[in-house]
Amino acid sequence: MSEENNNFDVQIQRQVQGAGRSFMLDVSFQTAARQTVIYGPSGAGKSLSLQAIAGLLQPDRGHIRFQGQTLFDSQAGIALAARRRGFGYLFQDYALFPHLNLRQNVAFGLQRGLFNPGARRTHPEVEHWLRRFELSELAGLHPHQLSGGQRQRTALARALVSRPRALLLDEPFAALDPELRERMREELQGLLQELQLPMLMITHDPEDLERFGQARLELRHGRITQTR
Repeated sequence: MSEENNNFDVQIQRQVQGAGRSFMLDVSFQTAARQTVIYGPSGAGKSLSLQAIAGLLQPDRGHIRFQGQTLFDSQAGIALAARRRGFGYLFQDYALFPHLNLRQNVAFGLQRGLFNPGARRTHPEVEHWLRRFELSELAGLHPHQLSGGQRQRTALARALVSRPRALLLDEPFAALDPELRERMREELQGLLQELQLPMLMITHDPEDLERFGQARLELRHGRITQTR
């Protein structure tokens, strides 16, 4: 497989210590699929791998490339900041700011400075995604006033508002009850088909793997053990 055909080309190592354990994260894969799912048990290193690809955690060694562009290369001294990588990232717990309303949380995806977005300030991209996810009437509410599905849509809108090159999703349905989980899977699948965005998802849920895994990578004990 040539580098030009890859969406993601990842070969990274990082010594991980904490919570009373130590292990080597040693992840290597290439994928040209539009939808790639990394799956495996809790503690396997899935979130750490996604954070490294996003630029939220720096590996000790290796490289990370997306569509032929080098985002990280330890030998070449390249380590692009997370914002410069152009990815939309959805955290498992959504990581919404409790003191900001829904519109401000979405607008934070466009923020470049140190100040929070204005409570009443509007932006065309923000308003577009509020309408797209049927959140416009809720824009003045705060995260604790939203349902689980509304919080997820808010986090997705924030991830998409900057028109990212790809979506990185960390256990996107784990915080939802089973009925809502299936509804949100269908909504995400329709969105991916509409936008034709490359997506990298991590999960331990077989339903996520079955629905989104055009390419499937099993991660155990910090290593990719199976690909298909």
